[in-house]
Amino acid sequence: MAVYTEVSDEELASFITSYDLGDLLSFKGIAEGVENTNYIVHTSKGPFILTLYEKRVEVADLPFYLGLMEHLAAHGVSCPTPVRNAAGENLSTLSGRPAALVTFLEGFWPRRPTPDHCAAVGRAMATMHLGCEGFTMRRANALGLDGWRPLYDRFKLRASEVSTDLSGLVETELAFLEANWPRDLPEGIIHADLFPDNVFFIGDELSGLIDFYFACNDAFAYDVAVSLNAWCFEKDLSFNITKGRAFLRGYEEVRKLTPTERAALPILARGSAMRFLLTRAYDWLNTPKDALVTPKNPADYIRRLRFHQGVRSIADYGLNGTDK
Repeated sequence: MAVYTEVSDEELASFITSYDLGDLLSFKGIAEGVENTNYIVHTSKGPFILTLYEKRVEVADLPFYLGLMEHLAAHGVSCPTPVRNAAGENLSTLSGRPAALVTFLEGFWPRRPTPDHCAAVGRAMATMHLGCEGFTMRRANALGLDGWRPLYDRFKLRASEVSTDLSGLVETELAFLEANWPRDLPEGIIHADLFPDNVFFIGDELSGLIDFYFACNDAFAYDVAVSLNAWCFEKDLSFNITKGRAFLRGYEEVRKLTPTERAALPILARGSAMRFLLTRAYDWLNTPKDALVTPKNPADYIRRLRFHQGVRSIADYGLNGTDK
C-alpha cells in the first residue's frame, strides 16, 4: 500500500479541528498512488482526500499545484478542490509532512478504456488547457527535453539491465529529439500525466481529473502526445487508431490544433515516449526490492517509441486533413 507516513487517530483528529468540517468519523489509507501518502477521510460533512507530500515532491511547488486546482475548479473544470482551514490556508503540516485536504471526487478510473472514454478525455484535456488561462503562476517542466539527458546520465552505465539495446536506442533518439524538437508552439499549463488512473468516470460520463502534481508550463500539443501514449495503445502495445481518432476529435471539439501543432505531433509523441521510458527505467533500476510500490516496466515505452519512429503524420494517429 502506498502509505509512506502513518498518521495516528489523535493527530488526524487534531488536524481536522482546524477545518470547518465537523467531526472526524473515520479514515483509511489509499493503496493507489506512487509519489505521496493519501488517505480518504470521512467527517460529519462528507468525505475528503488527505495528501501528505513525501520527499520526492518539491515543497516550493505546492502553492502552484493547489492554486491551479482552485483556479480550474472555479473555471468549470471538474477536479478536486483544496479545502482552506480556519486561517485561510490550503496547505498545512501533519506528521512532519506538508499536507492538504481536497474535496472527494466521485468515480472510478477505466481499466479498459474505450474510444468513448478517449473522446471524453480529449474534450476534458482541451477544456483544462483553456481553463488555465488567467492563472498567473508558472512552473517549468522539469521532465521536459532539457531534463532527459541528465536523467539518462544517472543510470546509463546500467542501461543494459533494462534492455540490451537500450543505450543505443536512447543515445540515438536523444540526439534526434534535441536536433528536431518543435519550438514556438502554443503553450500554457498542461497536466503532463493524464493517464487513465488520473481520470474518473461514473458510468460512461467523465466525472473529473485528478493528480496535478506534474502540471507545468509547456506546449499544449505535448500534453496531447502524452495522452496518446497513455490511452491509445492496447495491452499488446499495438496502437489503436480508433482510440487515437476519438481522442483527437474529442480534443478538437473544444480546442482546434493549429497546423503547426498537427505537424509536430509525431515528434512530440516520440518525446513523450522517451520521457516515460527514462523515468520508468530509472525507477526500475533504483527502486528497492522491498519498496511499497512496484516500478512500472520501461519496456512498454520502448515499444511505443519504436512505433512513433515510424509515424509520418497525424493521419497515422487517426486525424487527417479532412477532419475539421
